[in-house]
Amino acid sequence: MTGDGHAREIRVLVVDDDFMVARIHGGYVTRMPGFTVADIVHTGGAAIASAAVRRPDLVLLDIYLPDMSGLDVLAKLREAAHPVDILVITAARDVATVRAAMRGGAVNYLIKPFTARALAERLEQYAEIRRRLATLGDEARQDEIDRLFGAVRGVPPPLPKGLSVTTCSLVAAALRESVGDLSAAEAATLTGLSRVSARRYLEHLCAAGQAELRPKYGTAGRPEHRYRWTG
Repeated sequence: MTGDGHAREIRVLVVDDDFMVARIHGGYVTRMPGFTVADIVHTGGAAIASAAVRRPDLVLLDIYLPDMSGLDVLAKLREAAHPVDILVITAARDVATVRAAMRGGAVNYLIKPFTARALAERLEQYAEIRRRLATLGDEARQDEIDRLFGAVRGVPPPLPKGLSVTTCSLVAAALRESVGDLSAAEAATLTGLSRVSARRYLEHLCAAGQAELRPKYGTAGRPEHRYRWTG
């Protein structure tokens, strides 16, 4: 994790083989205060070349690239002379890939599809870690290290006012034990809550990183919000 200054914007290299997806991810980054897009590329070779020239702080890296595996790109970027951090963004969810990314030094791992909020939370965590690193002297105390690694792991947000731990556990259990995903209405039926209350708990579980929102597009009108347990 690089921490060489916190006043300037964090420069991000976006790497994804899908041109439209890469543009969307770049838009997410641009809307984040304190972040700017250094470059957008679509192959592993282009990512390595761009990183050498642009010198980004952070790379949003897809695993499935047309010319080489994102894991190989991760290894080459971590060996480069200019330090760079990697946030893996991919549809790959197999444990072997996740383990390889962690061993390779990825600072986080986000599974597609995801919401803008999910990426924003991880970028905010990354920025917070950089800020904390920048405030440390030549040596760190144990309590400072504990707080730093707590930020790396991420602390679940507190329950919003009006929500209870017991009911949240009930909704979490219903989502965890369901086959596939659930809508707020389906979660309400399973738990005996109102649809509005069920949705608030589901949104909190998403914010806590225990669930993800998956829009389901129908033939007309706005997409239905579906929620899936991620643990």
